[in-house]
Amino acid sequence: MKSIYILLTRSETYVSKLIHLTTSDPFTHVSISFDRSLQPLYGFARKTPRRALPAGLRTEPLNEGYYRQHRDIPCAVYEFQVSDDVYWRAKRLVDKMMENADWYRYNVLGLFLCAMNIPLSRKRYFFCAEFVGYILQHSQAVMLPKEASLMHPTDYALMPGGHCIFQGTIRDLVARRSPPVGAIRFRRPVKATPRNSRLAP
Repeated sequence: MKSIYILLTRSETYVSKLIHLTTSDPFTHVSISFDRSLQPLYGFARKTPRRALPAGLRTEPLNEGYYRQHRDIPCAVYEFQVSDDVYWRAKRLVDKMMENADWYRYNVLGLFLCAMNIPLSRKRYFFCAEFVGYILQHSQAVMLPKEASLMHPTDYALMPGGHCIFQGTIRDLVARRSPPVGAIRFRRPVKATPRNSRLAP
């Protein structure tokens, strides 16, 4: 058995703050990794720390860019155990997409339609939760509760098979990466509850 890791965060952008205020969603962004250290971490995210757009498929180092400048944002790590075949299928899919990262665009229209519960799948267009859902669905790692284009970051905290192994801040998470994550005791995670959530870039 191997594991796929999902990092959930809530950024300090104006859009994220507004959505959190109106929905009380604990998380507004999601990324995926195939290593317990969360490096590399893949997602559809901003390309520069100060601007939400342009955004696209990229790696998200925890010690660089936006996360380096915003250490105190809340986050949680969820572990999904999968078979070796599923793990390598998911990893190869991400690796193949990363080889042609410039082909992919941020699905701004899909993000807003998702907020209205209207699915929209566009070739080579993704927002963060849609991308993670696409990888998990096409690798057969999990069965999504809805279409990938309707997934919200908080949905990943509610999915069967996911185990929360960390909850705190990015600062806490980075500090706990040495010694390795598996060698330390995590603080008790806060249980997520279902709600009609929205997305933030």
